[in-house]
Amino acid sequence: MASYAMEDFVGNGVLKGQLPKLLEEGWDDVPTLKVMNAEDMDAINMTQQQKDALEIRSYLHDRALMQYADIFEASGKSLPELLNLSTGDLSSQFGMKRGHMARFKDRTSACSDPMPKSDTLTARNNSSIPSRNNSIYKSYTSIKSTKMQSVRSSLSRTGANKSLEQSLADFKIKDGYTFKGIVAAGPAVPRVCGCIQAPPVNEKVAPYSAIENISIQKLTPEYKIGMERLVKTKTPPMKALELWRESPAVLLCIRRPGCIMCRAEAHQLYAKKPIFDALGIQLFAVLHEYIESEVKDFWPRYWGGVVVYDQGMEFFKALGGGKLLKDKFLSGFLLNPRAIANYKRARTLGVEQNFKGEGEIKGGLFIVGRGRSGIAYQFIERNFGDWAPLAEVIEICTQLQDQQRDQSETIKTSQE
Repeated sequence: MASYAMEDFVGNGVLKGQLPKLLEEGWDDVPTLKVMNAEDMDAINMTQQQKDALEIRSYLHDRALMQYADIFEASGKSLPELLNLSTGDLSSQFGMKRGHMARFKDRTSACSDPMPKSDTLTARNNSSIPSRNNSIYKSYTSIKSTKMQSVRSSLSRTGANKSLEQSLADFKIKDGYTFKGIVAAGPAVPRVCGCIQAPPVNEKVAPYSAIENISIQKLTPEYKIGMERLVKTKTPPMKALELWRESPAVLLCIRRPGCIMCRAEAHQLYAKKPIFDALGIQLFAVLHEYIESEVKDFWPRYWGGVVVYDQGMEFFKALGGGKLLKDKFLSGFLLNPRAIANYKRARTLGVEQNFKGEGEIKGGLFIVGRGRSGIAYQFIERNFGDWAPLAEVIEICTQLQDQQRDQSETIKTSQE
């Protein structure tokens, strides 16, 4: 799977010398850089060669084929020219493997987040996530001033998860109100032997009081070009409330950062960073175990957002209704068809893995409103490798941003 380290993305090509300018202009992470349009490129005086290089690298990054980026760029060909080459030419000129050719030639889909065919969320329908080729990306006219408007209009056109509308109608942001919240989890799939039941999940949203005072420690900053790979000096513990005091936050609770399924989920979520930036939503990954080498392998290759350490595992307990939700490798993975399907899904994305650290504690995801407004959404990893559907997460964040904007307008009107 392609790395989110900017140095890995630009490689040794013509974009390398452009890094200082990109940093100066705010194009300082890979997901943001990949949504540049022609107007943005002209604004920083990119040459045609640099434009072609960015288009090639973005296309290859979406398809986990970055090993061909330097040699493609050095050929002097544009992306359309490369796509029109025969399989024989791709093999003889660039040494491309046959399986990679099929992925490269498929212009309709990137290495996104395919869900297992049996995947349905409890009491709600799934909807697909638009790929980079669809309107959600094409609508960007600028990553700066007009980004919010274009993303909002694109999300509206996708019609993502309209089944959430009734629940979202209950959202209110005002003093003294806590979100009603939405809880989601994957289906309870029968295990192979038939005598083992899936562990139950708590169907009630965690109380806000269970997470606001959790003691956490920042392990990494948000990734930008040229940053140190880890925080050199451990930051002092802080209350979790500080993470979302000023802006809403998505907290991805990672079961194990070396897990192939956890890495794939983190990578797919962070790929949508420009959308979350436009919505004013922060992204955090939460670990319940600190192994420095594992954090270095995880950040920023698979996740470029802030990583925090929850030593007391309190976020994970909150997901489990006050206790850790755990499963065994044999019963929870080897005998669970859903977990096996999740594993195969991650494998198709080209993710590497290791087996370091504790891997039985289930994770999930929280979306928390600004200040003390409460938990808007939580997703529970019922089966190993279950992901919170991105369309659902983005829809919740969009509605959350709508409500905050409406509140600000109401306050402004009352003061006039």
